[in-house]
Amino acid sequence: MMAPMELAAKRPYLEMRSRILHGLRLFFTSRGFLEVQTPVRTPAPAPELHIDPLESEGWYLNTSPELYMKRLLAAGYEKIFQMGPVFRKGERGSRHHPEFTLLEWYRAGADYTALKDDCRHLLRFLCRELGLFPHFTFRGNRLRVDGPWQDVTVRQAFTRYAGWDPVEADDPDRFDLDLVEQVEPHLGFPTPTFLSDYPRREAALARIKASDPSVAERFELYWAGIELANGFSELTDRHEQKDRFLQTLHQRRKMGLATPPLPRRFLESLDHLDQAAGIALGVDRLVMVLTDAPDLDHVVAFAPDHEP
Repeated sequence: MMAPMELAAKRPYLEMRSRILHGLRLFFTSRGFLEVQTPVRTPAPAPELHIDPLESEGWYLNTSPELYMKRLLAAGYEKIFQMGPVFRKGERGSRHHPEFTLLEWYRAGADYTALKDDCRHLLRFLCRELGLFPHFTFRGNRLRVDGPWQDVTVRQAFTRYAGWDPVEADDPDRFDLDLVEQVEPHLGFPTPTFLSDYPRREAALARIKASDPSVAERFELYWAGIELANGFSELTDRHEQKDRFLQTLHQRRKMGLATPPLPRRFLESLDHLDQAAGIALGVDRLVMVLTDAPDLDHVVAFAPDHEP
């Protein structure tokens, strides 16, 4: 049970969190984005190998609002964003909660380079609003948002820090382990870093890069060794996306994991969606960095395993 004194001690973090949420909304609305609200539950989440949805009366709590938001893009919406709770089974740690706040935004007619520009402008705007520009301290590291940000490919980062090329070598288990243990700790000092062009097997819903079909137009944003966001140019080919979903469901079935039904209405909507790009940013992690908090529990009023 959390004592009132412990809750009171969170007040500085929660006050800063409120300012950050306000700043995020101000940034997007001032740039012509429409804030939307989509369902929290779905009968058919996007099949992903390493993300397990939580069941809710035969449906599933959303692991992301992604599919609903892309249906809005297909209906003609050009710039949209959403901020709210999402749920992922079995995720609990200093950087993971099974329920957390996700910010997603999407641009029709754009690719992942436009999202990188958004990230630069967004974090610089927030830091100015919060009095953290041009630099602040997180866990003893002096971080800053001004000046150039690094943009390294997955191939470059793994060759430098893990000693192998994951684009050429097909070893997903080693990739996941080395990403966390060998690569991530070096990224995002002192400015944020984009880790770009993931191997095509890590594409999921991302478009393959035309100039290099061995990789996908996908990046993750890191700051102080912490992954903050995952963005990509959207795959808009219905048939290719269906094939990827079916392959993922087959793998999940072999692993004894849940296999939700295909999101057929989303797949049908891709026939009406041309070029687009989207990104998901972990709000709780961003608050943790900007407030110099020791873990996620400090930046939410109640951790997901606390009773009311």
